[in-house]
Amino acid sequence: MLFTLLGFKPVLLIPGFGELWPILLIVLLLFGARKLPELAGSMGKSITSFRKGLKEAQDEVEDVTRLEEPDADSKSEPKE
Repeated sequence: MLFTLLGFKPVLLIPGFGELWPILLIVLLLFGARKLPELAGSMGKSITSFRKGLKEAQDEVEDVTRLEEPDADSKSEPKE
């Protein structure tokens, strides 16, 4: 917000092709063309596994918070 007040636009730090091609070249030289499909498949499986674990954790947190919420009936009872 400070940047917009001063008249600056925030810049996203997303690498473009100019930054990515040296990285891709180094990866190609390090692992070779034969290993790249295997490496990409491994990364895909890792991301899928991470997302599955994250979803399970979110579901567990939702279940716990649902169990801890007070019932609607107990709110309507007067306290003595």
